[in-house]
Amino acid sequence: MLKLIGKDGGETDIGKAIWADLCEPEESEIAEVERRFGIKVPSRDDLSEIEVSSRLRIDKGRLIMSAPLIARHGEAGMLSPTGFILMKDALVTVRFRQMMAFDQVHEAIERGDHPTGGQEVLVRLLEDIIDRSADRLERVAEELATASHAIFREPQRDGSKKRLGRETRRLRALMVRVGRASEQMVKVRHAFLAIGRIASFVLDRCEPKISAQLHDRLVSVKHDIDSLDEFESSLTGRVQLLIDAATAFISIEQNDVVKVLTVVSVAGVPPVLVAGVYGMNFHDMPELSWPWGYPFAWALMIASTIVPVLWFKWRDWL
Repeated sequence: MLKLIGKDGGETDIGKAIWADLCEPEESEIAEVERRFGIKVPSRDDLSEIEVSSRLRIDKGRLIMSAPLIARHGEAGMLSPTGFILMKDALVTVRFRQMMAFDQVHEAIERGDHPTGGQEVLVRLLEDIIDRSADRLERVAEELATASHAIFREPQRDGSKKRLGRETRRLRALMVRVGRASEQMVKVRHAFLAIGRIASFVLDRCEPKISAQLHDRLVSVKHDIDSLDEFESSLTGRVQLLIDAATAFISIEQNDVVKVLTVVSVAGVPPVLVAGVYGMNFHDMPELSWPWGYPFAWALMIASTIVPVLWFKWRDWL
């Protein structure tokens, strides 16, 4: 789909367009834009290159830039390569997925907020992408806060009948939520760092020079990215803390079970030894002729079981 925006904010013919937005374009639309602006529209493979020299370059005075941006794909979204070609009098964008930032700028222009040229359209897109990145990081922070409260909840709220299997499943579910939040952070970080490089590239290389107002807005975009980078770094540390804590709690729960089993095993050794001795059935065993031999053996086995348990209790191992 090709959408052409003129200076009056409405759709226009390609000869008067200051913004040509190619979204999942067809071959005929790509050819039309290439003829009008005298450019080579990059393909998906070209935009997917990860080298900085491929993502940011100048060709005949045109700035050709690309960045992985978060596109619509379910609840989590997905990174999709996006291209920006900034010329003296127009901007061409190439994308292969629907993106909220582009739709938002289209709606703002249709409401009457007309851009002065392709440079301003580019700045608006960068600002909206950064705003949406900040919103995503805020949602991630809220998700991590909820997970943190669930992981570090007060012990008395666990209930008197805590089950190991239920507790382990609960902590594993929380780890999955934290992992998904971490994936969101990675996507957002890829997007806003790429936008930061584009902003710096435009400030350094834009010809003709952009206006003072747009220059200040691009500088503000860079400052916002620095703030988001610090915020994302703090969230990364929190993610690691929550994953480590959930793993540790699962290990503690499992260790408690192993500890109980160990105590039971140790407490069961003396009565087994007593039963083994009196089960030998040798001919010369004085206890066999005792009237109270059988109760004595039972008493000895019970006492040999209780004594280790009491000793574990005394050492506070239970």
